[in-house]
Amino acid sequence: MANKQTDNIVVEAVGLTKVFKDFWNRPKARAVNGIDFTIKQGQVFGLLGPNGSGKSTTVKMILGLLYPTRGVLKVFGEEPRNVDMKSRIGYLPEETYLYRYLTAMETLDFFGALFGLSEEMRRERGEQLLNMVGLAHAFNRPVGEFSKGMARRIGLAQALVNDPDLVILDEPTSGLDPIGCREVKDVIRLLASRGKTIILCSHLLADVQDVCDDVLVLYGGKVRASGPLKSILSEEDKTRMVCPSLSDNTVAELKQWLAAKGVKSDAELKIDHPIRNLEDFFLEVVRQAREQSVDTAGAQAGGEIPDYLADKGTAVLNALRRSEMAQKAMTDQEPVKPAEPAIDMSKLEKLGGSAPAPTAAETAADEARDAAAEKEAQAEKANEKLANLLGKK
Repeated sequence: MANKQTDNIVVEAVGLTKVFKDFWNRPKARAVNGIDFTIKQGQVFGLLGPNGSGKSTTVKMILGLLYPTRGVLKVFGEEPRNVDMKSRIGYLPEETYLYRYLTAMETLDFFGALFGLSEEMRRERGEQLLNMVGLAHAFNRPVGEFSKGMARRIGLAQALVNDPDLVILDEPTSGLDPIGCREVKDVIRLLASRGKTIILCSHLLADVQDVCDDVLVLYGGKVRASGPLKSILSEEDKTRMVCPSLSDNTVAELKQWLAAKGVKSDAELKIDHPIRNLEDFFLEVVRQAREQSVDTAGAQAGGEIPDYLADKGTAVLNALRRSEMAQKAMTDQEPVKPAEPAIDMSKLEKLGGSAPAPTAAETAADEARDAAAEKEAQAEKANEKLANLLGKK
């Protein structure tokens, strides 16, 4: 029974502590101070805290880049320094470090080769990932020419090239526009639905609230709050009711009824029209612009999820959709008109057809010949008259 309970635990920390020391081995800073947490399979786990709270240090210890000073840390039941275990982890650092002169496709091919993927698999996954993050049009551009938002997109793609079981994302939406932020959050939800475990570090609390199941709030290297997000944010002493729009008379009657039940102060009762989320409104405006085929020079909308990251049902639907699009593209092509045969004018004249009208140059040449012949005739007549006159004398 104990084994079944621990089988789905991906990361477990007990009394985790990290103390940085100076050159003389004297304690300099206690970055993480005795924290406990557990992350289970399929969870989206938010690691929160202001700068200097110990988030980055905790992530580096999970990755095996730093060793704990004290405490126990297990990842997939192994020590983080276990090299074989690292092939099951995908990591997007806060700053995207890429080789500037490699193209987007070459970058994914490079990271895929580090994980021992075959050439065919690297090419297939590279194409699918670039399509997913909206960079299919820039596959042959050096990543050094990318904007910050485009660099974050290719960084997310490289974090998923090995189909990891644990994905650690440090500020994944930094530098992205609202469209890119929504697409990243959709990818996070999809990965979690497939049983992937996500650790999300972000200062954008709205993003954390949208996707995280559990959160851990650090301050000064210690845990200040933790638990399921819904239970932490729930205000148990208040009740909210949402219903279709009510008339003023109905609202007044409702207030009277609530007052009879003990809700007497306007400060305790708020009845108004709900306000749409700004992100949803913005995305709706962009969707309408795309339907009107408005061009943009930036990163394009993300495409479908790669088949190896999607579940079987989604992969089948993607294949069917691609087939339908290919057939539609073939049927939408305009038929090629056959070339008109050249007309042999000599054969047309033999058949009694009329020759084409002479050109302007041909007409001018004929007129010049006629004028020269007329002048020659006039000159001959003048010579004859002159000869007759001389002969009479």
